Amino acid sequence: MALPPGLLKMRRLLLVVWLGLAALAAGLLPGLLAGPGWAVFAVLPLALMAWGWVMLDRNWRSWRYAERADDLLISRGVLWREETVVPYGRMQLVEVTSGPVERHFGLASVQLHTAAAATDATIPGLDPAEAERLRDRLTELGEARSAGL
Repeated sequence: MALPPGLLKMRRLLLVVWLGLAALAAGLLPGLLAGPGWAVFAVLPLALMAWGWVMLDRNWRSWRYAERADDLLISRGVLWREETVVPYGRMQLVEVTSGPVERHFGLASVQLHTAAAATDATIPGLDPAEAERLRDRLTELGEARSAGL
């Protein structure tokens, strides 16, 4: 399944806010202190904002997760593709978290913990109802699979 578009909106808003403030500072401070010609430094954060806008879209489109028969598959990445497979029987804890910005956009993240720290995985930007459904389903499957170990 793909991630909902709310995650992309949230990340783009954060990009515009932080790089917009950086552009304002980079253009206003040198412009006032050294002269109007130095205000050209505002172009760099604005260029980064344009590049980030496109990269955020590509990154958001790359995220996928799938509940398979014996494990959960999470794939992401544009240039460096990363696929994480978490067997249901190895899951120790499934958390749903939502920070203040995520809550404002109606989003939540699911974080999976296993015995091996390297295999912990996160699925960001889910609808809270989907995150809770996924947590309950993964917990149920994890308990069923680990009972046989």
